[in-house]
Amino acid sequence: MNEFDLEGKVAVITGASRGIGLAVAQKLAQHGAQCIMVSRKAESLEAAAAGIREKGGKAEAMACHTGYPDQIKAMYEKIMEKYGAVDILVNNAATNPHFGEMLTADEGIWDKTLDVNLKGPFFMIKYAVPMMKGKGAIVNVSSVNAIKPGLFQGVYSATKAALLNMTQTLARELAPKGIRVNALLPGLTDTQFASAIISSEEICKYAVDQIPMGRYAKPEEMSGAVLYLVSDAASFTTGASLICDGGMLI
Repeated sequence: MNEFDLEGKVAVITGASRGIGLAVAQKLAQHGAQCIMVSRKAESLEAAAAGIREKGGKAEAMACHTGYPDQIKAMYEKIMEKYGAVDILVNNAATNPHFGEMLTADEGIWDKTLDVNLKGPFFMIKYAVPMMKGKGAIVNVSSVNAIKPGLFQGVYSATKAALLNMTQTLARELAPKGIRVNALLPGLTDTQFASAIISSEEICKYAVDQIPMGRYAKPEEMSGAVLYLVSDAASFTTGASLICDGGMLI
């Protein structure tokens, strides 16, 4: 039996038009999942989904701003009508509009960061659970910043720490329903999201110097961890935090 076989599974992945989200969608599709790829921008999202379909995978683009619960609910209604269930949810969408000392953040920055990084995953889960029908797997993409706050990323780090706590709470609450909830904690990864760090030679060198493996990750290096967490290979794993950081937190 192939424990990583996802044939017949419906997987919803947020922030899926690029970076880690796209890599996850590609990986799950390779293993047979029907991937529902979610992001704000329809054009880039459809291009990403088309790329998966061209390689024989099953992928559909659904534009949705996960910072708005009404859009999330409407999206799930479409999924339910077409597919009848959700088996896998990967909450990857995130934002970091503030790069600087924490006390310089205004209310608008806090609202935007909380809406996307914490409320968004919560409502994605809230509306998905009734569609999971007795068995499901949820992965919340947090960050190593949840454990060790990143330089000039205080607001972002706080929301990722809260997401980790929420993961553990929901893992306990949803276990009796047959739903597993785990977290992935990526370290520095080469995505547009991390471009403020990677594009600065000085900041990037400082960050990489903290990583025993001596480099930052590629997005696809996160996808295998997610595949494990959503697969039957992780059938007794819930409430876990899987750290993929090249040893940074050692």
